[in-house]
Amino acid sequence: MMQTRILIIEDHVLVREAMALTLAQVGEGVVCEQASNATDALALLEANPDCDLLVVDLMLPEINGFSLLGAIAKRFPDVPALVVSALDDRESVQRAMKAGASGFVSKASPSNTLIEAVRTILAGGVFTPETATGTDGSGRNRRASQAFAERFQLTAAQGRVLELVAQGKSNRDIAEFLGLSEGTVKVHVSAILRALGVTSRAQALLLMTRAGLRV
Repeated sequence: MMQTRILIIEDHVLVREAMALTLAQVGEGVVCEQASNATDALALLEANPDCDLLVVDLMLPEINGFSLLGAIAKRFPDVPALVVSALDDRESVQRAMKAGASGFVSKASPSNTLIEAVRTILAGGVFTPETATGTDGSGRNRRASQAFAERFQLTAAQGRVLELVAQGKSNRDIAEFLGLSEGTVKVHVSAILRALGVTSRAQALLLMTRAGLRV
C-alpha cells in the first residue's frame, strides 16, 4: 500500500493531534508527522524531503508561517503546502497564496473541509477557501469586526491589531505577524483601549463579546 506522508506544522499540541486524527480519514496509508515550529519542520524536510503535503499554521513561534512558505517554495518547490489558520481574513488568505500555498482552510471550518482541501491538493489541484469570499461564519465575523472598529472610530491598523488581540495573541506575536515593532503594537493597543473606554485587554474582549463578535 502506497503511503501518503503529511507533515503538520503547528505549535499547539492538541491542535496537531486533532489534525492528525482528521487527516487519517483522507485515505488509507496516510502517515502524519508533526513539528511545532518552522525550524524543526525544515530539518525534517532536509532529512527526508519525500513529503506529499505540508499543513502549515501561520502563527508559528520565531519564524511565522508566511516566512516558512517562502522558504519551502525556494528549497522544496515540489512539496505543496496547505495553510490551516485562524487568521482567515481575505488579506491573510491572499498573502498566504501569494507566498506559495496551494490552499487555505480556516480553523473555524468543519473537519470535512480540511479533508476536501487535502484531497484536492494531493490530486494536484488548488483549494480556494470560502473564507476568501467571506461567505462562511468567519467571513461574517470579519465583517462584524470591521463594523465594531468603525463604531469606535479605530483606524484600519488598529482594527487589525484588535482582531489579533481577540485571538489571544501577544504583542510580540502581533508585531511579528504584521511586520511591526513591538513598541508600535503597544502604541496601537493603548490607543484601542482608550477608544473603547476600557483599561485592559480582558475588558476589551468582554466588550467585543457583548457586541456579538466571536472571540
